Amino acid sequence: MIYNIRHLTAYSYTRRVASARLVLRVTPREESGQHCTAYALNILPAPLSVKTEHDFYGNIVNIVTIDTEHKELSIEAISTVELSHQAALPLSGEPWEDVSNAALTSRDLSGTAPAHFMFASPRVQLAPEVTRYARDSFTPGRGILEAARDLIRRIRADFDYEPETTDINTPLTQAFKQRHGVCQDFAHIMIAGLRGLGLPAAYVSGYIRTIPPPGEKRLEGADATHAWVAVWCGPSDGWLGFDPTNAIVVGNDHISLAIGRDFSDVSPVYGVFVGSGGAELEVEVDVIPVTAPQPRTAKL
Repeated sequence: MIYNIRHLTAYSYTRRVASARLVLRVTPREESGQHCTAYALNILPAPLSVKTEHDFYGNIVNIVTIDTEHKELSIEAISTVELSHQAALPLSGEPWEDVSNAALTSRDLSGTAPAHFMFASPRVQLAPEVTRYARDSFTPGRGILEAARDLIRRIRADFDYEPETTDINTPLTQAFKQRHGVCQDFAHIMIAGLRGLGLPAAYVSGYIRTIPPPGEKRLEGADATHAWVAVWCGPSDGWLGFDPTNAIVVGNDHISLAIGRDFSDVSPVYGVFVGSGGAELEVEVDVIPVTAPQPRTAKL
């Protein structure tokens, strides 16, 4: 599957900003089953410098310095991505207890090692009630793939997708208690439950293909960034993606931008602006398949 992607982030300020230093994670990852064949980053006003590097987790990071006064800032990332994930995963997988033990004894300390994704992180606190919720899917001896599929089905059934009922700073325990939120909340809840059981789980930011209802035209800019969970499923199967918002296994509809312990590691745009006054933010995302898609709907 091949996609053309346009991701626009635009700021409008009430007063002029003297300068800005930004960290961007808006470049699709290079990983198994995903290859970025073309990429362009367009920024206005023109930056003084753009430095590209990789962070600890292997994400592509653009460090941008702007020294021109401005009242508007536009960051446009344009890419073409080819996906070739395997068609289907095994039904069961290794017993989840064996996966937990393998993670504890692994000596790997690279950026994608399970050791970095087993414990609490800035936005994922381990909570007994969330661990208990996850444990209902992870019964003794159950295969980790079967258990993870069951967990995402339960999250989809038990939690309502309601935009604007939470924000970036809403604690996962609050979203868990109120039983509604957005993809970021559901990913954090799933991660907390898995880590509470001793299983490595990572936060993934990216995009998901959406298909308009039959007979309706696709709206430009109507897509959005998405979030899901990568679960370490043992030495044989490695990291596999699960989308609790849509209760599906990640495949050729998901394009990953960055992975980390939680959202704080993968924010698409953050930085420092030198100025005063308020600001308005607008984000537009287009995920356009080059090949003909099959009809399906997905929540962002």
